[in-house]
Amino acid sequence: MSDTAQTPGPAPAPLVRCVTARNPSPMTLAGTNTYVVFADDAATAVVVDPGPAEDAEGHAERVMAAAEGRSVELILVTHRHADHTGGLDAFHAATGAPVRAADPAHCRVAAPLTPDERIEAGGVVVQAWHTPGHTSDSYCFVLPASGARGAVLTGDTILGEGTTMLDHPDGTLADYLDSLERLEAAGLLTVLPAHGPVPAPLETIARDYLDHREGRLAQIERVLEDMPEDDADAITPAELVPLVYPGLEGQVRRVAEQVMASHLAYLRED
Repeated sequence: MSDTAQTPGPAPAPLVRCVTARNPSPMTLAGTNTYVVFADDAATAVVVDPGPAEDAEGHAERVMAAAEGRSVELILVTHRHADHTGGLDAFHAATGAPVRAADPAHCRVAAPLTPDERIEAGGVVVQAWHTPGHTSDSYCFVLPASGARGAVLTGDTILGEGTTMLDHPDGTLADYLDSLERLEAAGLLTVLPAHGPVPAPLETIARDYLDHREGRLAQIERVLEDMPEDDADAITPAELVPLVYPGLEGQVRRVAEQVMASHLAYLRED
């Protein structure tokens, strides 16, 4: 069982329930947060991010229990990674609900998402914002009626702890910075991330993420400026990692290489 201090908890915002999948890891934190969205007077609910393939049937049972007797009308996916999509066929089979994602490969009997689409399901309005960067197909789902300021399900675009990785070359830093600026401008919505607990409100956390990326770019520029120009032009992400993130090993190092690749591409295209 996940520590609720490291998750959003079972009812993190009005109109929203959360069930954290049992897939903790350094990359998924306490596990993938699956959200169940519904109005109190609705007979149906919306599920966001079915979670991983492991224990998919058990996770689906726990998620359906969080719907409090409502049938699942629609399943939404924030992005393509397996810790979000691995369970979608189990959820689709258990509920019969259509599945919608940006990528048609992850849709079931439904059309792909379109940017800024307005979705009505579970008695709730959901706004689908295309926010590429973590991946090219990343979406955030805004719930304007969740509390006084609204809420946003951010997938892996913004996490509850730390910062997210960029799945380069599919995810680009240029796209990510644009997405963070859009989120910052949206105001003080409650952030409901796909991993970790509820962080600071959207405007605040998006600005923190922008500051972090801008600081990392400045750090890399300083490292490159201290090298001969030919060496700086030829350095690879793998060579850059120990200069920026000393001591990393294993999966975390591989992720850092992707992050460095996205930052180098951004600087070299600038």
